[in-house]
Amino acid sequence: MSRYSMILQWSDEDELFLVTIPEFSDRVVMPCTHGKTREEAICKGEEVIEMYLEAWQAENEPIPEPYTLQIV
Repeated sequence: MSRYSMILQWSDEDELFLVTIPEFSDRVVMPCTHGKTREEAICKGEEVIEMYLEAWQAENEPIPEPYTLQIV
């Protein structure tokens, strides 16, 4: 499992769990994926993280560092 953060939010409008990856927010349109269940959304979020990391590495692009969100 990666060390990147994922934020899951329920969308009444879409009737889905939406996934945002804060570390990728300046480079990827957010939310970046979704799922009908929390489990599906988390699984898809992990797939998206791996997909972007592999693509950025293949293109020699800088890779965002994982960080801990500070909730105030």
